[in-house]
Amino acid sequence: MELSIAQIIKYEGDNSTFVWKHPSEDFNTSTQLIVHESQEAIFFMNGQALDLFGAGRYTLETENIPLIRKVTNLPTGGQTPFHCEVYFINKTEQMAIRWGTDSKVQYLEPTYKFPISIGASGEMSLSVSDSRKLLIKLVGTEAFLGQAKLIQFFRAFLMTRVKTYIAQTMAANAINIFEADAHLTEFSEELHKRLIPDFADYGINLNKFLVTTIVKPDGEPQYEKFKNLHFRQYADIMDAKLRQQVGVIDQQTASQRMVIEAQGIAQKRKIEGYTYQQERGFDVAEKVASNEAVGQFTNMGVGLGTMAGVGGVVGGIVVDSIQNAFGATPSQAGSPPPSEGNRFCDQCGAELTPGARFCDNCGAPQTSPDTCPQCGFRFIKPGKFCPKCGAKREG
Repeated sequence: MELSIAQIIKYEGDNSTFVWKHPSEDFNTSTQLIVHESQEAIFFMNGQALDLFGAGRYTLETENIPLIRKVTNLPTGGQTPFHCEVYFINKTEQMAIRWGTDSKVQYLEPTYKFPISIGASGEMSLSVSDSRKLLIKLVGTEAFLGQAKLIQFFRAFLMTRVKTYIAQTMAANAINIFEADAHLTEFSEELHKRLIPDFADYGINLNKFLVTTIVKPDGEPQYEKFKNLHFRQYADIMDAKLRQQVGVIDQQTASQRMVIEAQGIAQKRKIEGYTYQQERGFDVAEKVASNEAVGQFTNMGVGLGTMAGVGGVVGGIVVDSIQNAFGATPSQAGSPPPSEGNRFCDQCGAELTPGARFCDNCGAPQTSPDTCPQCGFRFIKPGKFCPKCGAKREG
């Protein structure tokens, strides 16, 4: 078959191919070679790899001259003695290349001490680092090298390194088989470092190596028994931690509730104008007032003089109430007249000057005075007339 004077040779493979040989051989001199980005081409002449071409267009000199080929080919039966061919190498990084162990490795589980078989699988990404080394050492005269075929070449390295390393590491570091998935990143990084030299010897870059699955013997009775035991223990530990956390939260909530209640009581005292001591005095007076006879006061060791000193204003109010109940005036009871005590503005809550008709803080008019101007009776609640002498109250 007569060849044309000039040919064009270019890559016609796909992205999953590492090495592809162009089907045209023994092409004429001045043939045009086109190499795309991320590719390299190697030109073979008479069995020797002569030139390596990067991206661009090139003119090949092959010694095959169309006009005189019939004459030069006569001694070889019409075949050219000047044999030439071109290989294209795809240098793009090829990702998500699957790998997996073809068998499981036996080792003694370090936590529960039972024999177990495990395997592994994952993904890796590869690219060509040395086109000439890959072609000469691995491809040879093959016309095609794809992902599947390349993995077959490296299967022995993968199986030996992966199975041995994972079993040794889990045993040496006492990694529980049920917690192995938590160590996938460590396995991936260490195996990546160990496998790089094996691929580099053949002109291949191992860019990434990921262990994504530790294959466990699911379904085996012994394995299932220890798996159930492990997860029951794990559940008990988590339950104990949860109960402890809930107890701490409850304790914190109770403390916060006590602080809030104390703050509320303090705010109430501030608004209503009395202190903690006055509140305690009122509690004591309330208990004393619940007794029905003076004899009971005596038996309790509590006299009217004692009550006058309890709780300040509150104590004074209770003393007057007790004295009135028994028909005795302050002078008859042998006690000094009640003190004016502290009064507070109905409008702003400020403490009033004794006897004041208006608040010296906000100017608001005040209710009737605390003491009857006629008989000196101390009022304990609002009203229009004195309950003791009947005089009209001022206001």
